[in-house]
Amino acid sequence: MPKQTISKDVPLGEITLRKYEKPTNLGQRDLTRKLCLSIGLLQPGDSRDIVVDVLQTMLHHSKSKKLLSSEAVREEVIKLRKKQNLPLKGIAKSNIRRQLKRLRSLFLVEKIANDYRITEWETLSNIFEERIEKFHLENIKKRVKEYFIAITKEVG
Repeated sequence: MPKQTISKDVPLGEITLRKYEKPTNLGQRDLTRKLCLSIGLLQPGDSRDIVVDVLQTMLHHSKSKKLLSSEAVREEVIKLRKKQNLPLKGIAKSNIRRQLKRLRSLFLVEKIANDYRITEWETLSNIFEERIEKFHLENIKKRVKEYFIAITKEVG
């Protein structure tokens, strides 16, 4: 019997949102970690949290409006993890680039030539409002609604 090939549905866009307790009495790393959990960059219980350090590095350097290469991000992440006595796991060059790509897919980071920065040096709250909430999330909501309408018509 021949193997059946099942087509793979590839989403045009996606976002994960989770609600946690209010952000009170948290240090910078814990705040960044909760943000990453809230927007699906981390999974609950995930010990591989290098994306937290990559985002923290990008935020730190956005204050001085300094573009960073992926190698510079990697070096800063290593310093951060050493300073916080965290294991140096996930610091391979390829993984740092992958984490930067994940941040780019959520419009938090952008690539200019071969360097990276927080998108247009904006605040994360402004990026969320303008790019994620008003644009990305709105488009996803509209398409999901189209499916609700289509299935309602189909079912009768």
